[in-house]
Amino acid sequence: MTSAPLAARLNVPSGPLFFPVTAYGPDGSVDLDTYRTHVRRGVEAGAAAVFACCGTGEFHALTPEEFEACVRVAAEAAEGRVPVVAGAGYGTALAVRYARLAEAAGADGLLAMPPYLVVAGQEGLLRHYREIAAATALPVVVYQRDNAVFTPETVVELARTDGIIGLKDGLGDLDLMQRVVSAVRTEVPGDFLYFNGLPTAEQTQLAYRALGVTLYSSAVFCFAPELALAFHQALRNGDDSVVEKLLDGFYRPFVELRAQGRGYAVALVKAGVRLRGLDVGEVRPPLHEPTEDHVKQLAELIERGYALLEEAK
Repeated sequence: MTSAPLAARLNVPSGPLFFPVTAYGPDGSVDLDTYRTHVRRGVEAGAAAVFACCGTGEFHALTPEEFEACVRVAAEAAEGRVPVVAGAGYGTALAVRYARLAEAAGADGLLAMPPYLVVAGQEGLLRHYREIAAATALPVVVYQRDNAVFTPETVVELARTDGIIGLKDGLGDLDLMQRVVSAVRTEVPGDFLYFNGLPTAEQTQLAYRALGVTLYSSAVFCFAPELALAFHQALRNGDDSVVEKLLDGFYRPFVELRAQGRGYAVALVKAGVRLRGLDVGEVRPPLHEPTEDHVKQLAELIERGYALLEEAK
């Protein structure tokens, strides 16, 4: 674990937030050597942070032992150059276990995923995340999506909780996010962090930036880091022409392709990594592989994206 506080390191990101896929070998077991290569390449390409074993990394499909091994490899590959944040989820007891495994493996922080399956009230959700935060010394970012949706009042209480430093939004309700940001700003002055965590977040980041949300996850960075970096830099520099060119020519078509299959937010990204020359294996069940035609369309889309970058130079 690196010494600099995670919140300070994430507050002004130098590049996209990298959510690596988890590599599997031909027999389906975790391939740590390929995973190490994938993480190292992402860091060297300009990622601002590594979020290991989260949604894109198939957290749901990993055993505790595999999870700990992957987080340890990610921390080793990052070498302290950027922070490593690990996923933690399921019910409270298991989430606490994963949090402690991540701490032992050298993570710098946690992304607390929604609790498994149950639809809980605000009081229960608040208790769940407070117990995760109390379990280790690692800073925690809470992930809002699916069955973990918070009122502004609950986010205020999360922001008041020792160890909880931010909220990642995977819901996409901008009215709710505006009320959350306003409530926390009013009640808990400070540097509480907000992340756009929607799939292919670049597609919605212009809207999130209007709310003051500058951090976002980038699954595209896994297989096309130059595209993700160019988009991130154009956003930061106010270069609307590059932003619009990449949105219209690459990101919107990619989102439309992603919508063609359930689980493609992960499976299509993994296919993209393979297309770029790193064999990270297939997704684990219950996810499934993209069709041959969809992979062909992805290859053409990646080629088009890089052509757009050349045009923008």
